[in-house]
Amino acid sequence: MDRTVVAYVIYLLVSVGLTIWVARTLSRNGRIFLAGVLHGNEKLADAVNHLLVVGFYLVNLGFVALYLSGDETITDTRGVFEALSTKLGVVLLVLGVMHLANVYVLNRIRRRGAMEREQVPPVPPQGWVAPSAQA
Repeated sequence: MDRTVVAYVIYLLVSVGLTIWVARTLSRNGRIFLAGVLHGNEKLADAVNHLLVVGFYLVNLGFVALYLSGDETITDTRGVFEALSTKLGVVLLVLGVMHLANVYVLNRIRRRGAMEREQVPPVPPQGWVAPSAQA
């Protein structure tokens, strides 16, 4: 079997495995965060969580597929390791950037909700006082 094909197979297995692991971890732990951001609305938190996971899979698996091909032919074992380290390193960086982007957007939503809660008075107005005339 050609070493280039071996590198492709290893790259696909590891990249897809990492993507699935990261998506499941983010989904499991992000659900609690989403429930807090969405004021305890569990159904909405589950729906948003599922949509985020699907988008995460689409973007990352699409990137893995696009980044699969390489211009060089791998001729030795060292070349297999070098090609895999480069490709997997880039995939890990993309996974990290996607995670940070998700956290940033959710944090912005959480902050906006907190600011809206602070603008509402805790007790509705109970009366009206006429301004005093000062000379």
